[in-house]
Amino acid sequence: MDKLQIEEERIDDVVVLILAGLVDSGTSQLMEDKFNDLISRGNVKIVADLEKVDYISSAGWGIFVGEIKGVRRQNGDIKLAGMRPDVREVFDLLEFNALLTPYNNRDNALAAFNHSENKKLT
Repeated sequence: MDKLQIEEERIDDVVVLILAGLVDSGTSQLMEDKFNDLISRGNVKIVADLEKVDYISSAGWGIFVGEIKGVRRQNGDIKLAGMRPDVREVFDLLEFNALLTPYNNRDNALAAFNHSENKKLT
C-alpha cells in the first residue's frame, strides 16, 4: 500500500480516523486537510487508528504535533491507537509521548475519552 487512505467513523462525540498506508510528505497534506475539516466542524475528540499505517514520516508526525494545540484549546484531544512496532519505534525515538498519548488499540483510546469526561463530572 503506497498511498494514504482515511475513513471516518463516529462513536458518540468522538471521531475515529482509520488511516491505512503511508503518511509521508506526499500524503500528509491529505491528513492535514482531514484534521482541519474535522476541527472546523467542531470535532475535537479524535482517535487516530494507526493499526494499518506502515510508515509515518517527520512530515506526518508534524501534522499530529501541529494540530494538537488547537484541539486542546477547544477542550479536545487527539489519541493515537494501534501503532505498529516500526511506527511506534519512531514515535518513541522522537519523544512525542510528551505531547501525544498512544494506546494499544482503538477501544482503549475511546475509553480514555470517557474516563476523562467522568473525572470532570465528579
